[in-house]
Amino acid sequence: MRILFGVQGTGNGHISRSRTLARALKSRGIEVDYLFSGRAADGYFEMGEFGDYRTFPGISFVSHQGRISGWRTLKGLSPLRFWQDMRALDCRDYDLVISDFEPLSAHAARRWQKPSLTISHQASFDWPIPRWGESGFNRQLMRHFAPVRRSLGLHWFHFGQPLLPPIIDPMTPAPDNQQILVYLPFEQTEQIAALLSRFNQQRFVCFHPGLRKASQWRNIRFEPAAREGFKLALAGCRGVISNAGFELASEALSLGKKLLVKPLGGQFEQLTNGRTLELMGLAQLMETLDANALRTWLEAPSPGRIRYPDVAGELADWLLVGAKEELASLSRRLWARTLFPEEVCDRLSELAGNPALARPWLSQLSAFD
Repeated sequence: MRILFGVQGTGNGHISRSRTLARALKSRGIEVDYLFSGRAADGYFEMGEFGDYRTFPGISFVSHQGRISGWRTLKGLSPLRFWQDMRALDCRDYDLVISDFEPLSAHAARRWQKPSLTISHQASFDWPIPRWGESGFNRQLMRHFAPVRRSLGLHWFHFGQPLLPPIIDPMTPAPDNQQILVYLPFEQTEQIAALLSRFNQQRFVCFHPGLRKASQWRNIRFEPAAREGFKLALAGCRGVISNAGFELASEALSLGKKLLVKPLGGQFEQLTNGRTLELMGLAQLMETLDANALRTWLEAPSPGRIRYPDVAGELADWLLVGAKEELASLSRRLWARTLFPEEVCDRLSELAGNPALARPWLSQLSAFD
């Protein structure tokens, strides 16, 4: 089997998830070629697992001061370049094209009429799950941005749908380093510092893609983006303050770290992520860089650790034998091996039994319990 795997490069979460899956595919002898789009070629780092990968400009959403900027996004688009790259991408020798919400590989697969599937959190929105702030434009964007024949959606819970648990690198919690890990890549470092420095009794370590070297300012250690250093800080931290992306939240939950999330403004997916985590009792949400919200969160306990199965290994085995097992069956098997903290289980049961809080998905929970 030979696979072309396209990865959305605008966020490190897509790359982190694909890195974990890449190791599982390689261990089973599956031949995979990788392409990345959405950031400059020199913006990728620690990419050894992907071999001789290719990069393309692709399509990227641009943020400014903590919000998606429609004007800057439109200004940066190059539809002619995208069309030329898509036409030049030869898929004839591939048995399957996988897209992690990456548009170039998905559209090329459609052009060459190749079997294609997506493995992504965005694919979970193909199903009737909780969502907030979604517009008609958002729905059309999700449907047409990276179109594939088959969708494998990843989420923190199945919500009665054939979704899969998150793909994460197995990590073991480290001894308490008495720090709070901060990763707010869409916020300005000056604004982050102004918020965190108000809590001078607490130590923070802040990773940010805009930094080129490490520095210390008051109670805050600033670090440039670095995967290994970030993982060490995550394993030993007391909690995580981040935007409401999917992958980092999943890693933090798998380690039992408490979460304070600030959704990226103007992006319904992050708003939905934040409110879903809050609904499940897994995180606290703040709309802005709010000192009162941070103070309350610092005093709150962790909800506990979620133990996820080896989803990457299961998917690699599933692909190796031709993806014959029905998605609903695969979903049930993996959720049966997912262990939630007792309080989270109680929270979901409480929601299911409360008509005032119920959503359409709650009536379907028993099908997957």
